[in-house]
Amino acid sequence: MHPRNRHSGRYDFKRLIEASPELASFTRPNPHGDLTVDFTDPRAVRALNFALLRAFYGLSYWEFPAEFLCPPVPGRADYIHALADLIGFDCESPRGNPAHSPVRVLDIGTGASLIYPIIGQGEYGWTFVGSEASAPAAAAARQILARNPSLVDSVEIRVPPSASNIFEEVIRPGERFALTMCNPPFHTSAEAAREGTRRKWKNLGKGSGLNFGGTAAELWCPGGETEFITRMVRESLAYGDQVGWFTTLVSKSEHLPVIERAIERAGASRSRV
Repeated sequence: MHPRNRHSGRYDFKRLIEASPELASFTRPNPHGDLTVDFTDPRAVRALNFALLRAFYGLSYWEFPAEFLCPPVPGRADYIHALADLIGFDCESPRGNPAHSPVRVLDIGTGASLIYPIIGQGEYGWTFVGSEASAPAAAAARQILARNPSLVDSVEIRVPPSASNIFEEVIRPGERFALTMCNPPFHTSAEAAREGTRRKWKNLGKGSGLNFGGTAAELWCPGGETEFITRMVRESLAYGDQVGWFTTLVSKSEHLPVIERAIERAGASRSRV
C-alpha cells in the first residue's frame, strides 16, 4: 500500500472497538489468538469499516441501504494518496495538504457510502462534488453529510439529468476541478458480476453465501470498464480547460492498451499509469 496509508498494517482492534463499540460483537480470535472478523459476513465488514472511519476520520454516522457496495477503507485511501502525489504533495504543509491547495475534486459515481469524499476531506482537507446517477444512493449520501457536521460544508452531491452523462451538466460553466476520480463499474453484464461474486466465495473457501453487495449500476455496464472509461476519455475533451487531471481506477491490466490508445487519440498533454 501507499506509504502514507494509515491502514497498511494490522488492524488495531482494541483502538477500533474503543472508537466503535458495536464492532466488538463481530470480533473473534483467529488461530493465532489475534482478534479478527468474519470477512464473509457483510455485517462484520460494514462494522469494521465504520470503526475505521470513526477512529481515523471522526465520522459519527455511516448508514446506507444494504444493497449498495460497502467499500474497504484501506484500498480506497490508496487512491486518494495516489491523487495527492499526482498533484504535488507537500510534506511540510499542515495536514499534508498538496502545495497548491485548496483542492477541489469531482468524484464520479460517488455512491451511497460517500467513501472518497470522507477520506479525501479527512486526509487532505479537499472539497468534493460527488456525482451520483442513482437517486437512492444520492439520498443516502446526503443523509451521511447531514449527520456529519465536519463534512457538510466540504461535499456537494449532484444528480446528473441522465445516467449516461459523465461530465455534461455535472461540470458547470466556469467551475474548475484539480482532479476528477472514478471507480467505474468493472463487469460487462449481470452474469459476469455474479461470476465474480462466485469466485470470491470460492477463494474464501466457501460454497455460497450472501452477495458481497453492489447494485447493478455499481457492478456492471455494457462493455464493462473499458467502454465506460473510453467514453469518459471522449467526453473529457469538452472540459479540458476546467480540470487539471482526469483519473480513474482500472481493475485489469489487460484493459490498459485500449484505454491508453483512447487517451492518445484524445491528444492528452500528459498521462500516467
